[in-house]
Amino acid sequence: MWSIAELAGELEISTRTIRFYEEKGLISPQRTPGNRRVYSKRDRARLKLILRGKRFGYSLEEIGEMIGMGEVDLDEREQITRSLAYGEKKLADIRQRIEELKMLAQDIESMRNKLEDRLQQLNQEGERS
Repeated sequence: MWSIAELAGELEISTRTIRFYEEKGLISPQRTPGNRRVYSKRDRARLKLILRGKRFGYSLEEIGEMIGMGEVDLDEREQITRSLAYGEKKLADIRQRIEELKMLAQDIESMRNKLEDRLQQLNQEGERS
């Protein structure tokens, strides 16, 4: 079991972030008789999955769909199936963005070439004057 401060330190996140994920229903820590939060191995693993999902660009809603809400245990097969579906969608989005960026780069290179040609033309005209 971990305290909120211990878990925050280990995962290098703020205690506020952990409380936020609890408010969103992604984790459900136990409470001591003094009403302090205590986190289990399951909570720690879920937090690591949440942080990994955020690094991959998933929204908290998508992460919640993939791992289930804190008080609900998805079976592993369902969790994997959901994660695969979201992964395919994310890959498709990334591939689309890559294509858009390639087109943008081509447009910028084309404009650069036109501007360089025009600048060269202006410089030559200036030399003649």
